[in-house]
Amino acid sequence: METLANLESFVRSAESGSFSAAARRLGLTPAAVSRNVALLERNLGVRLFMRSTRGLTLSEAGERFQQSVQGGLDSIQGAIADIKVNAGQPAGVLKLSAAPGFGMDYLLPLMPAFLERYPGVIPDWVFDSRPLDLIAGGFDAAIGAGFELPPGMVARELARIHLIAVAAPALLEGKRRPKDPSGLAEFPSVVIRSPVTGRQRTQVMRNHAGAEVTAKQQAIMLVNDPDALSRAVVLGLGVGLIPVPHAAPHLESGALVRLLPNWYGDVGAISLYFTSQKLLPAKTRVFIDFVVEAFRVQNLPQILSAK
Repeated sequence: METLANLESFVRSAESGSFSAAARRLGLTPAAVSRNVALLERNLGVRLFMRSTRGLTLSEAGERFQQSVQGGLDSIQGAIADIKVNAGQPAGVLKLSAAPGFGMDYLLPLMPAFLERYPGVIPDWVFDSRPLDLIAGGFDAAIGAGFELPPGMVARELARIHLIAVAAPALLEGKRRPKDPSGLAEFPSVVIRSPVTGRQRTQVMRNHAGAEVTAKQQAIMLVNDPDALSRAVVLGLGVGLIPVPHAAPHLESGALVRLLPNWYGDVGAISLYFTSQKLLPAKTRVFIDFVVEAFRVQNLPQILSAK
């Protein structure tokens, strides 16, 4: 396989009829251009130029070879020039992943401003609660929690995920409120399964003083999705330990009330996941910066916190 330098030295020398003129065009010395052409001739096993004191003349083989490679070389150089000019311009399809509820409530609302700022980027959202193989799936970035961090991926924390105990008002009628998380055992509960093990999760809750108590739940139904958990609790099926982002709109509307207002469970971070390569595509880099800045400006880490 010939190097681009050898081919470019040959084509520019053929165009100008001189190693010196080709060298000026390429920013090389005449000796370097002559050496590149000689190496190309040796590798091909043919003489491409007839050399004389008056200059260079293409041989018959050289003429045929120039016709064959000229268009290809121009295309390659055009592609190189284009990527240098446009590499810093955010553009192209940006494949993204997020959990459905969180993505639709907190990420989709960011898209009008993002698209106005970066009209060349086309977000391609995949909303899925399951942990995905981000590299095998060809994702540029993902927002969520619980992803295994494979080699080549990094996570940038956006906010903490806090669980709070909530229930529909009708479920609580005529019943005494629990004093701490162990008292949740007196109520029916809708419980979420771990997406990894498929088993019921056991949640330790803490209060603002730092005390920790295991939340004891009497499961009458299990689900595998926080949105389904929220809907089931709103229907009055039981108490639920629900992430603040999923509970917030129902608390605001009055469809749910919070139990144990001084207690919460911390289950980790909501993070931005992306490849750790040094030369991130511009579309990915600006998306990461945009989301991080939006979370800061809108004070989302505090809004999503149970504290």
